[in-house]
Amino acid sequence: MIFLSMLFLGTLIGFVGAGGAGVTITLLTVGFNIPIHIALGVALSSMVFTMISGVISHLRENEVELKTGLIIGLGGVIGAFVGAKFSTIIPENILSIFTALMIILSALILYIKVYHNDLLNKYLKVPTTSLAGKKFYIYGILVGCINGFLSGAFGIGAAAFIQISLLIIFGVPLLKSIGTCMLIILPISASGGLGYLTSGNLDFTIFLQTISGLMIGAFIGSKFTHLAPKPILKFAIVTMPTIGGLILLLFH
Repeated sequence: MIFLSMLFLGTLIGFVGAGGAGVTITLLTVGFNIPIHIALGVALSSMVFTMISGVISHLRENEVELKTGLIIGLGGVIGAFVGAKFSTIIPENILSIFTALMIILSALILYIKVYHNDLLNKYLKVPTTSLAGKKFYIYGILVGCINGFLSGAFGIGAAAFIQISLLIIFGVPLLKSIGTCMLIILPISASGGLGYLTSGNLDFTIFLQTISGLMIGAFIGSKFTHLAPKPILKFAIVTMPTIGGLILLLFH
């Protein structure tokens, strides 16, 4: 039953092009009554595989700031593992609330980016010169650690936070921010997943059903993306994590 549900969810995610970690967590916890720690471990680990094809595609198109992505990703590895370990000491009811709030906050940032991008351009000062030398490495490791911790502790990809960091701190062009963000999430999700695994919070049976359903579904859904009008896609991209976060907050 988990596989079929994830197949449907994966198809929806592939169709609208949305990130699905938050909705996956909600479906596992609220829909199948799986403990939140297990759900976070499964969702985070699943992102390793869903990110790989995207990273390869963006690298081929030269849409990745490789050095920036690798340095932030390195910091993310540390932060994600620590975050995953930290989550184990948080009571389940408290962790559910914080995870839901993180998902909703991510959706809010996504809403502003999709519908009010002019506000980002107006109020966020994008640096005109790139960071260099020690400052680049220090900022990169710190940003990676912080975003990695959030991702590891709450089982989300933290894509919204990473993209904002890339934009306002490192001045990464929007065209390259998506691919660079995916490159950063890849080691973060792997390290966070390892943290949950070593804490005994990764159920392989649930993981295999989840990842197979999501990947097959996403492949199917992506074939039909061009059929939907852009306003519907934009609405769905924001609505999916919002609903997922609200359901987790109110019903778990």
